[in-house]
Amino acid sequence: MPRISEFFGLAICMYWFDSQQHKVPHFHVRYPGAEVVFDLSGNLLTGILGPRVNRLVNEWCAERKSELLFAWSKAIEGKEIPWIQPLR
Repeated sequence: MPRISEFFGLAICMYWFDSQQHKVPHFHVRYPGAEVVFDLSGNLLTGILGPRVNRLVNEWCAERKSELLFAWSKAIEGKEIPWIQPLR
């Protein structure tokens, strides 16, 4: 699974052709001891993280919404997924 960003110990990833299980555009967040799934608006779909980590992911989604949509379009086509700048 390609890593598309990293910040504050979070690894943000997208799978290619990953539209069946969650049915909405999404990404995976790997954090020590957890892997969770968020939609591109920053809503938690599966898994559990603490409130601080959720806020960081939500802030990043708000800053990078158009980039996330573009990355998703590449991912579902099986093309190279671009790197997205981390949260500042």
